[in-house]
Amino acid sequence: MANFAQIDENNIVTKVIVADKHKIDNGTFGDPATFVQTSYNTRAGKHSRGRVPFRKNYAGVGYTYDSVRDAFIPPKPNDSATLNEGTCLWETSTVAGE
Repeated sequence: MANFAQIDENNIVTKVIVADKHKIDNGTFGDPATFVQTSYNTRAGKHSRGRVPFRKNYAGVGYTYDSVRDAFIPPKPNDSATLNEGTCLWETSTVAGE
């Protein structure tokens, strides 16, 4: 069993499921091309068990799959956030007095 994110035509994750890869491949859950494997143990480009990290972050509904970076990126929290290329997480700076 593995975790898979289903993405729409804009590469936005619409759901995440646990399934056997052969069921994904044979279309049991829909078009196999719309599913991308994700790792429950990967966050910020690191694997919690010291293994090779997989697609930077565990996918969640609303995340974007970026095929160039081969990464799941969470929704941008605000307009001033910047993407950390190493972790594929958004960073926001806090200004003193705000």
